[in-house]
Amino acid sequence: MNVSNWDPRIAIIIPAYNEGPVIQSVLRDIIEDGIQAVQASLPGAVCELVVVDDGSSDETSQEVANLQADNLPIHLLRHLLNLGQGAALTTGIQYALGQSAQIIVTFDADGQHEPTDLARLIAPVAAREVDVALGSRFLAGASEVPFRRRALLKLAIFFTGLTDNIWLSDAHNGLLAFSADAIRQINITQNRMAHASEIVREISRLKLRYVEVPVQVHYTEYTRRKGQRASDAINILLELIEDRIHF
Repeated sequence: MNVSNWDPRIAIIIPAYNEGPVIQSVLRDIIEDGIQAVQASLPGAVCELVVVDDGSSDETSQEVANLQADNLPIHLLRHLLNLGQGAALTTGIQYALGQSAQIIVTFDADGQHEPTDLARLIAPVAAREVDVALGSRFLAGASEVPFRRRALLKLAIFFTGLTDNIWLSDAHNGLLAFSADAIRQINITQNRMAHASEIVREISRLKLRYVEVPVQVHYTEYTRRKGQRASDAINILLELIEDRIHF
């Protein structure tokens, strides 16, 4: 991959809602492991974290502010009300573009993503081979996905393929990387979880170049409690169907 003579500015957008118990460890892992891996492959890259507290009622913002006091590369934005993950991503993306970010990455705040996957995810975008890199938990046996969730995700993937004519192995993974030009074209109107299928639809509509990259998803007691339950996958599927009905 030819990435010579280009030192990209990379913004990692992290939407957070009531993640006080884990947000510091997630951010430190991204900085210490994820950014280190990115800069090993892109030595001149400037990486910054943009945390969007989506109306949390716990200590999420204070925990992030405590890390900012240590002069870590973290920007903190806050919604006064909980608007949903799609809205938080939109806020973070608009802010990052205003800060001249050239590559935008989305990363969940609950600890389910593996920070060292960032380098592999960003590489094809940095090399200008693709416009979008999508993380997939189903490639190369990267993750042990619970059976019921695997079945529901596969159903969502099938539905997305039929409606958008874009066939992915994982249509609802929060670990994504975009070029700035690509993300400017993508129109996110869904404030909550349906934004994930909306992004896929936009990739298809705009005929953006994309690649799937194998990544890990960690299923812990905390991530299951925070939204990795099968019922949440059902809600995603229902939002996906509702999104298509109103399209």
